Amino acid sequence: MVRQGVTQGRYDRNFNTISLDEQEILAQSHVAVIGLGGLGGGVCEMLARTGVGTLTLVDGDVFDITNLNRQLLSCEKNIGYPKARVAKERVGAVNSSTQVNIRQAYADETNLYGMIAGADLVVDCLDTIDTRFLLQKIARKAGLPLVSGAIAGVSGQVMVIFPGDLGYELIYGKKREAQSRGIETITGNISYCALFVASIQASECIKVLLKRGNILRNKLLIADLGSNSFEVMELV
Repeated sequence: MVRQGVTQGRYDRNFNTISLDEQEILAQSHVAVIGLGGLGGGVCEMLARTGVGTLTLVDGDVFDITNLNRQLLSCEKNIGYPKARVAKERVGAVNSSTQVNIRQAYADETNLYGMIAGADLVVDCLDTIDTRFLLQKIARKAGLPLVSGAIAGVSGQVMVIFPGDLGYELIYGKKREAQSRGIETITGNISYCALFVASIQASECIKVLLKRGNILRNKLLIADLGSNSFEVMELV
């Protein structure tokens, strides 16, 4: 049976898109989500609803009023509260059978390896390019696949990086040449774009965990919701 204690019928609407055997695999899977803002809030919610058994949720920030336009986990009453703590409460309310570990700290060179230890997969929901490069380095060291997403205005991108892949170098160039922040500092970020890209990231997570489907490895999905243009670029 899928994870003892789950309410009977919880995953009925997953079947037969996800089989019972695959639901068991998800129940035994562990995903680390790094960053709990516009992307991370949506990702952790969708993974919990789909039935991922363990989530490690990482963010050292607190919610502020500027988050209300796009961050699923934010609301007026939790302004000033830690994002990691709010995320744990939300996941617990959605799926009490999902085990949640939180790390209320900013990811850096000294702590990131320990944060993702024991995970099967890492999700990049960060907002700085240099930290993305660091996460790729640490995920590679840990031998873990990495699902990356980024947004700017009404545009977004998603890619999947496996250990040994060039990954971010294929889109940003060498780390020393990449800017720290992207164009989102000019365009801002819109709620529906954040949740759209988070949905694609969650989908890629499930495909990687279940080892099926057309995974965006060495590919970059680029979406522009303003023009309704969607493209998958081959990177190698």
